[in-house]
Amino acid sequence: MMAGFQPVLLWTDALLFLLLLAGVGVVLHARAQPPLRQAWRKVGERATGMVSACVLGVFIVIGVMDSLHYRPQLAQLEGAAGPSETYSAEVLSLLDRVLEPLRLNTEKTYSAPLAATLYQRETVETGSGQVRTYPRLQHGGAHLQAPEAEFAPDLARRLGHAAGLAVVASVALLAALAVGLAARHGGPIRAAAAVLAGRTVLAWRAAWVACSIIALVVAVVVMLAPYYHVLGTDKVGQDVLYLSLKSVRTALVIGTVTTLVMLPFAIALGIAAGYLGGWVDDAVQYVYTVLNAIPSVLLIAAAVLMMQVVIDTHPHWFGTAAERSDARLLALCFILGITSWTGLCRLLRGETLKLRELEYVQAARAFGVGTTGILRRHILPNVMHIVLIALVMDFSGLVLAEAVLSYVGIGVDPTTISFGTMINLARAELAREPMVWWSLAAAFVFMFVLVLAANLFADVVRDAFDPRRR
Repeated sequence: MMAGFQPVLLWTDALLFLLLLAGVGVVLHARAQPPLRQAWRKVGERATGMVSACVLGVFIVIGVMDSLHYRPQLAQLEGAAGPSETYSAEVLSLLDRVLEPLRLNTEKTYSAPLAATLYQRETVETGSGQVRTYPRLQHGGAHLQAPEAEFAPDLARRLGHAAGLAVVASVALLAALAVGLAARHGGPIRAAAAVLAGRTVLAWRAAWVACSIIALVVAVVVMLAPYYHVLGTDKVGQDVLYLSLKSVRTALVIGTVTTLVMLPFAIALGIAAGYLGGWVDDAVQYVYTVLNAIPSVLLIAAAVLMMQVVIDTHPHWFGTAAERSDARLLALCFILGITSWTGLCRLLRGETLKLRELEYVQAARAFGVGTTGILRRHILPNVMHIVLIALVMDFSGLVLAEAVLSYVGIGVDPTTISFGTMINLARAELAREPMVWWSLAAAFVFMFVLVLAANLFADVVRDAFDPRRR
């Protein structure tokens, strides 16, 4: 029995939690500033913004659960004297704990989604001799005695239960919204009617519909996953649904931690080049022009290979394999951040060139306000909308960049589960007969939904914060 655990804090975990705290700080700051509060209200007034925010919230919850790491305590040997404080070398997460049946119930090799047999024939010994057939899975559909006859009724029954759970969750969510909006609409019943009719200030109906669909998907997975491999298994028998959910954290880390590295370069150099001008502007332009002239894939590949050499030559730096994989993931974030700040820097330079000629900046300079004060009080607050829009829009690009880099073999560590590694491992199976398509399809669908939600949310944020659209 596992008696306890030892918490483990990886570098990417700490940076991800730091970004979450920064997000909470931004929310509190926006609530205290009427212009920012009004801009975010415009985001909530649009159905697209609310739906994409709900979808992104689900991905964030999955990423946070997968960032709470620990090392389980090993069972004490019989006859051992005193309590045992030995912990496993394997680093798990809260998501691994929740998805433990999916993680442990591995098969021999490929199996199709919701299948009860392997995907390829094998020679099986029977009483009448050797027979070429599809062997039964050890876990998927193991509760069925005759899969051909029992599969359809069993699937229909479990889907019916999932639909019932989703309806209960949807009604509970509507009731919670009605209670929360009761004071504004004169009672819970009128508030519920307003939500259903779409007559609320914020697009709560769109959010309710999106959350109801998400609840239905979750209910289907909860009802089917303990008994079937919902998205099939890969070459070594791992559950593809488990791999897809584990890939979410890698995508979030690449998309968010990279921004933490990129921001200081882009903001400092962009504002300095635009406001100071002269040789500072020339130097900054020279630096980002040179970086843009080098093919990004070659630059990133060279940096990743150099970092990999450092990791391989210093194995004593890492106590577990998870720390080693996390080091390469963190290195990839730093490399992407250092090589991707040029676009935002150019935007901030152009905006600062315009702002420094405005009347209030020239008046501050005439009254003797120093350069640091002008940059802090007049320039930086007026370019933050560009920073926010660029960061949200660059998120999807960084997620796709990780997939491309891992596909060509210069991305995350091979032991790190990501959409790129899933696609890389699945591409060779597309040419086999019969074709193994579900691993690639699962990675594509999860990545498509994440990137689409991020892009739609970025469009709404851009419209709400762009001064020219107000």
